Order: sequence, then C-alpha cells, then structure tokens
Amino acid sequence: MNAALHDDILLQQARTGDEQAFGRLVGRYEATVRGIVRGVLGTDDGADDVAQEVFVKFYRSLDNFKGDAKLSTYLGRIAINTALTAVDKRKRRRWLAGGDAATEANWTQADHSQAPDRADLRDALQKALSRLSEDYRTVVVLRLVEGYSVAETASMLDVPLGTVASRLSRAQQELKNYLQPILNS
Repeated sequence: MNAALHDDILLQQARTGDEQAFGRLVGRYEATVRGIVRGVLGTDDGADDVAQEVFVKFYRSLDNFKGDAKLSTYLGRIAINTALTAVDKRKRRRWLAGGDAATEANWTQADHSQAPDRADLRDALQKALSRLSEDYRTVVVLRLVEGYSVAETASMLDVPLGTVASRLSRAQQELKNYLQPILNS
C-alpha cells in the first residue's frame, strides 16, 4: 500500500475522531514540519512550539483538506504560514522591547578566528541562513533541506515556478558570499 493511500485512510480515520490515526500522521510528518519551521525561523529557538501549533492547526482543519495536493505539501504550507507569523511576532516583540538591528547584526556575524570543524560549519550555515530574507530562506529550506520539487515549493508558497528558481539562485549566491570567508579561513 503506498503512502498516499495510507495517508488517505489515516485522514479518514482522524476525521472520525481516531486519535491514533492522527498520531500516526503527526509521527510521519513531524520531522518535515520541524525542519521547515526551523528553516523559516532561522533558529531552533521556539521551533518545537511552532511545530506543535502547526499540528493543532492541521487537526482543526482536517475537514478542509480536499486532497488536491499531497498531504506533505498541505502541511508544509501550514508550517510556512505559522512560522512566518511567529517571525513577525518576534520582530514586533524585539521592536517593542527596544531591540536594535546592530545588536542582531553582531549576533549573526560568523566567527572567523578558527578553521571551522563540523559544528562550527553547521553554526555558520545556520547563521548564514538566518541572514537571508524570509523569501529566500524559505525557498532554500523547502528545496535544499527538505527536498521538495520546484513545483511543490511553488505550490506551497503560491508563487510561479520561475520565482522559486530565481529566489533559490539568489539565495545560493548570498549564502556563498556569507560562507566564503569562513570556508577559506
């Protein structure tokens, strides 16, 4: 039995109140949702809470899913929207708390003092991703981290295929510019 058919059966069961069926769906897509959320947020901070919110929204909208797209695409869209809302809330909180761009810029600058090992490289990549605009970061996460196709990414973001390709290309160039000094040290 293929996964899509299995998803359909689990969805039907979940719609009738079967908590185990819903739990299986959560288990199946939890890593993907968390990856998307972390990528959009640009950090692990708060990612678990946002991912949980995604599944709460999914549960509340079970009857809205018509099956026009794959379930992973539908959940990806909820994850993106929920994470972007969380990013906006963070920005408002920082602004209200008096946070400034200079403080944040200092936090996101990479440490060039040592040749990076794997952990340093991972940290540098995370910092570089956090410096990308939300549009670019979201495309990078969906295409390169989560492995969605250009068509699936375009569908999730509700943008043309060419927009996905151009954002990915520009994001990769920005990442290269951010990471080049670290990789050459």
